[in-house]
Amino acid sequence: MKLVSYDAHVVATPPPHVGGMYWIFVQLRTECGIEGVGEVYAATFHPNVMLSAIEDVFSRFLQGQDPHHIERFYRQAFSSGFTQRPDLTMMGIISGFEMACWDIIGKAAGKPVYELIGGKVNDKLRTYTYLYPEDENGNYDYDNLDLAVECAIKNMEMGFTALKFDPAGPYTAYSGHQLALADIEKSVSFCREIRNAVGTKCDLLFGTHGQMTPAGAIRLAKQLEPFDPLWFEEPIPPGNSYAMSKVARQTSIPVATGERLTSKYEFHDLLMNDGASIVQMNLGRVGGILEAKKIAGMAEAHHVQIAPHLYNGPVGAAASIQLATATPNFLIQESIGTWDGFHAEVLQEKIEWQDGHIIPSTKPGLGVELNMEVVKANSPYKGKRLHLQMDPAPYDVKTQTSAARKGSA
Repeated sequence: MKLVSYDAHVVATPPPHVGGMYWIFVQLRTECGIEGVGEVYAATFHPNVMLSAIEDVFSRFLQGQDPHHIERFYRQAFSSGFTQRPDLTMMGIISGFEMACWDIIGKAAGKPVYELIGGKVNDKLRTYTYLYPEDENGNYDYDNLDLAVECAIKNMEMGFTALKFDPAGPYTAYSGHQLALADIEKSVSFCREIRNAVGTKCDLLFGTHGQMTPAGAIRLAKQLEPFDPLWFEEPIPPGNSYAMSKVARQTSIPVATGERLTSKYEFHDLLMNDGASIVQMNLGRVGGILEAKKIAGMAEAHHVQIAPHLYNGPVGAAASIQLATATPNFLIQESIGTWDGFHAEVLQEKIEWQDGHIIPSTKPGLGVELNMEVVKANSPYKGKRLHLQMDPAPYDVKTQTSAARKGSA
């Protein structure tokens, strides 16, 4: 079996752009006619740059190769240019193509990928969602506590048993910083009122997107501990596992992190420094399914659970589902609502969600197929913004508290 061609699609998401401004899908084809699909989660450069890089990786490392040879592809691409370092852009491309290879492997074997990486452990996957509080005009207002409480109750009644929110202020390129007292107070109010609304029926997941210094994160965590969140997510910027461990050692709230880390090496450093109780790899950035499986194995040896991160399209979600289904230390899977809306439209059949759980597909490969009419109707992406972006101004306790983050990320 040999790979002979590929296509890449940059699909623009419709407002309000849940899951990012665009999704990058890749399709690989073999000479025997099997097609596999993957998703590149790389936000560093505009997709026009990514398309050229995707072409380069395919021509150098995949064209004419056997899609079964995942380790060969990974090592050669990872080491490209005499690096042997986790380059974020390269890792995103590796991840997308690697998923597509597994999709082909599963289809050739007539098995879901999870049956080929250890077999099914979980018949259903517990999920959580962000709160998307809508005002009377249908717009999201993330800073309105009353709307957040209403949204929490609605999601609880739908079957979710875990809810995530992040009221701690704007995501700035100059983080970490100390939070304004107003943002600390607001964070406490969100936890208190949502806890009062859902009781013990839902876990609270407190997100921060790396906004604080270690000292600032510890300061906030002490205020949140009475509400017993399931996790304190990425309290400081990524890249310093020892600093993350300082936060983890000084709060009773489990620290979760990893959405911006990539490769087994960065996660090894995090685990060896006791920097997290829950790791949140994104399969479209971390290196794909096999690399994520290795990370999950390392985490298992440290008695750490996995909660795969997902703020992108449904193909990356399908890969996460394969991993989670076959992973004994799986905790919970990020879900974008119940997989309706554009996440459903871009697929031939939507991801199955029932009463708070994803039901893994039994179809061969990743279990999803693109709806090419929808893909083509929303391609190419013509905007200038990146998938996500941060506030370009430093945090200001007077003028840039939580309301300033609208439109930043």
